[in-house]
Amino acid sequence: MKKLVAEFFGTAWLVIGGCGSAVFAAAYPELGIGFAGVALAFGLTVLTMVYAIGHISGCHLNPAVSIGLWAGGRFDAKDLIPYIISQVLGATFGALILYLIVSGKPGAEIGTFAANGYGEHSPDGYGMVSGLIAEIVLTFFFLFVILGATHSKAPQGLAGVAIGLSLTLIHLISIPITNTSVNPARSTSQALFVGDWALGQLWLFWVAPIIGALIAGFVYKMLAPENE
Repeated sequence: MKKLVAEFFGTAWLVIGGCGSAVFAAAYPELGIGFAGVALAFGLTVLTMVYAIGHISGCHLNPAVSIGLWAGGRFDAKDLIPYIISQVLGATFGALILYLIVSGKPGAEIGTFAANGYGEHSPDGYGMVSGLIAEIVLTFFFLFVILGATHSKAPQGLAGVAIGLSLTLIHLISIPITNTSVNPARSTSQALFVGDWALGQLWLFWVAPIIGALIAGFVYKMLAPENE
């Protein structure tokens, strides 16, 4: 239960910090945050939580990460569903906090609410195939970094830095394509509040990250199994 509670609050923090920066600060050019600031905010949420809850739950914060770690032989299958439920609930709680703040401003509308999308809902108009490719490939490399940084033979104590910077880089690449998911829980939480098109396109932001994570897990297990 402690692990599940840690995942709940950790994933909530990811949404509050990452999506919150997009919803509030990125909308105002004079604040100087832009895409780069949002990318950094997502990286910082993971970096800070790795050191806050990594020793409790492993700091997955992402169904794709849990599934990828399972595929890589680092996570027990019996814990997958409880972790995923906690992550989705935590992300939704984070989105609720953002919604309550946004709705407290007179005349404010949530707009896209940092939801993920493709086609006309892609920030730069990229289609479904582009979104699929980007989300699969970038989730693959995200898990590849996670599996490598947390390997028993990797330098100790620096995993959070590598993982946080990796997520920052991923956002710098793909915010214009899909608004960056690589995390089904994060995508679900925002889609629940936007509804309509966001829920209709949500399937891609579950399917693609899971495919990328599974491939990464199996590949890294072949390259560097923990029991060698």
